[in-house]
Amino acid sequence: MNPQSEARTDLPPDGSQPSLGTVLGDVARDLSQLVGQEFELAKAELRREAKRTGQTAAMFGAAALAGYMVVLFLSIALWWALSNVMDQGWAALLVAGVWAVTAVVLFANARVRTRPIRGPQQTAENVREIPSVLNGQSQPRKGQTP
Repeated sequence: MNPQSEARTDLPPDGSQPSLGTVLGDVARDLSQLVGQEFELAKAELRREAKRTGQTAAMFGAAALAGYMVVLFLSIALWWALSNVMDQGWAALLVAGVWAVTAVVLFANARVRTRPIRGPQQTAENVREIPSVLNGQSQPRKGQTP
């Protein structure tokens, strides 16, 4: 269909300029649509991040359970081995001390390496641009040339 043959629906039938009420109505509708789209984008980003975080947490949980079982049985074996050369109570205390030090070191390393959970970054960037766009000061996005 030829775009020139289509009648413009935003102009009154007599061909004059649209009224202020019509323009404000269009702006309100467009702004409402923009906010709705940004909200949907934020929901989609959060859903994607939550799904990935959940899957990662499940993998860490399974690995932790397997690691716990290995540590438990190795600790019991070490305790029994040490009980051949010292009292059983002291052997158990020595094994517990080794695991306490190991736990502190692992916790400190994990805390340093933990990546913070990211929020809806694209949505936040778009929302920051809304005031300048409404004022007619459209700014190029990152990576785009003016």
